[in-house]
Amino acid sequence: MPDQHHPADLSPPIGVSYVMPVLNDASHVRAAVESILAQEYDGPVEVLIALGPSIDGTTELVADLAARDARVTVLENEVGSTPAGLNIGIRAARFPVVVRVDSHSMLAPDYTRVAVETLVRTGADNVGGIMDARGETPFERAVALAYTTPVGLGGSAFHVGGHEGPAETVYLGVFRRSALERVGLFDEAIKRGQDWELNRRLRATGGTVWFTPDLAVTYRPRSSVERLARQMFSTGLWRGELARRFPASNGLRYFVPPAMVVGVVLGTLLGIAGIVQAALGQPPWLLLGFAIPAVYVLFVVAAAFAYARGRGAATAGWFLLVLPTIHTAWGTGFVLGVLSLTSNIAKHTGR
Repeated sequence: MPDQHHPADLSPPIGVSYVMPVLNDASHVRAAVESILAQEYDGPVEVLIALGPSIDGTTELVADLAARDARVTVLENEVGSTPAGLNIGIRAARFPVVVRVDSHSMLAPDYTRVAVETLVRTGADNVGGIMDARGETPFERAVALAYTTPVGLGGSAFHVGGHEGPAETVYLGVFRRSALERVGLFDEAIKRGQDWELNRRLRATGGTVWFTPDLAVTYRPRSSVERLARQMFSTGLWRGELARRFPASNGLRYFVPPAMVVGVVLGTLLGIAGIVQAALGQPPWLLLGFAIPAVYVLFVVAAAFAYARGRGAATAGWFLLVLPTIHTAWGTGFVLGVLSLTSNIAKHTGR
């Protein structure tokens, strides 16, 4: 257990400020806010929605939520990015505990109570738990399955579970506001992966990031291949950027998808060259390059058999597409991020 860094920082009744950046998410934001308002927590609370410029009805929806409950406040986020919205909410927060909430997530009823108790018990700067991905359609269930297996997103504890204790990073997070202020809030230049980067600074300044499996947040996955690919590409792009900026702080698992992408591309090109060799009457030894993509295909099939078996034919079928979509989009983004192309790509795609 970490040292008690903040013995007098939190005293009951402990007030909690929920901060939620929202942009064009009319499909999920109501359920997310309702899960906050239904928390089994005795301290004073406020819900701060940092609203980006939306065109899908989200603006009207959050205005209605604020009109119905005085605990809900809508703040304008002109930039529209997640880190900008988080910082707007944190600066407006009145209470010493800040709970980061995603509009795609729903908190368990005891989430806040357990999180605050853990903050007090451990002295940590930030506590978090499991990203419990749950889908409603066969495609979404396949994405959720990929998220919660080691072959999908690398097997981090906040995806697949683990033992309570200090961690590199956690999903979302419940923070001491004083710790956020100590490190200068979120870096608004980092559009994705800002949680990991902030937690790196918390740890570098003597704080502790604490994982507990007692906390779980229900997460709704993207609903189509296109949306999933865009999300994974953007996430991989910024992960590559972070790997370039902080080369000493990266685990091996981050490099597996980009290595796969590079290997499959090179293997395919070599195999095609082997076909040319055969057409020219030369020994087609470069056809061996096709072994690399073939091995990856076998890996995907084996993973589907191991993890999707018994979950329904539709979910298993989608899993065969979802897994390579995640790996390819994330890995391609990572390579481009490492090559310092993040800013140019983000400028043209808005991500």
